[in-house]
Amino acid sequence: MIAIAVLLPWLALMLRGRVFQGLLCLILQITLIGWLPAAIWAVMVVKNDNEERRHREVLASMNNQRMR
Repeated sequence: MIAIAVLLPWLALMLRGRVFQGLLCLILQITLIGWLPAAIWAVMVVKNDNEERRHREVLASMNNQRMR
């Protein structure tokens, strides 16, 4: 997913369910200078989403252990 975020930042955002951000990123990527900030933005979103998913999994696991 990181490779997609670097090569096609708008697609990475859209695949994460962030359609409006994906459209803004596409507009930014259209300019040659805007491609680098768009790629950095997309990589940050992908990493943040992965961290949030891991955090939710850890919390769910802790809650399951507490109920036993």
